[in-house]
Amino acid sequence: MMVFFVVIGFLCGSCMFSYWLGFAVKKDLKTVGDGNPGAFNLWRAAGYKLGLLGIVLDFAKGYLPLVLLYESGILTDSQIVPVSLAPILGHVFPPLAKFKGGKAIAVTFGVWSAITRFQVSLALAVILAAFQLAARLVKKGKKVSSEEDGVMVVAGMLVLGLYLKAVKFPDYYFLIWLGNLFIFIFANRGNLYKYWKEKAEKRIPYRY
Repeated sequence: MMVFFVVIGFLCGSCMFSYWLGFAVKKDLKTVGDGNPGAFNLWRAAGYKLGLLGIVLDFAKGYLPLVLLYESGILTDSQIVPVSLAPILGHVFPPLAKFKGGKAIAVTFGVWSAITRFQVSLALAVILAAFQLAARLVKKGKKVSSEEDGVMVVAGMLVLGLYLKAVKFPDYYFLIWLGNLFIFIFANRGNLYKYWKEKAEKRIPYRY
């Protein structure tokens, strides 16, 4: 039965609503920004109205399946881990998009909202907002790059682990967090590499 729930969650997560919305208005999200076919690139390409719709739909595909299963009490603690990660993996590796999906931020919020009744997702939102504010202050209002966004998303998930520890969540939540962290690192690997490469090049003086 658990395998069935994992498959359903994965298939829900693999529904690329934001990419389809962009396609409907003749916007190829893979050519926008860093090529991420997710809600935030939809916002950049087609405006805030479609962007918000994409965020809601991506959130819902993580939230609805999980909240129905979690609140029903069907799943054991050990079963919650793979079922929770399934929609996130589905978004990052959608079969219909040749397994090249998005960064899974909105669907991650949906999953954590479902299994913690919004507590952890609100904490993550505050953490990421604090990182964004700090970045804008350091950059003095200049636009934050895609590479910096990727670093902040991963760093935010790392800090979330400290929050889970401080609030003393059960151990299986840490397994979900750990899996989510590795998925974020993989999904942002390109931006992370570019960011650290640029930093390294600035530290190493050119030799003529």
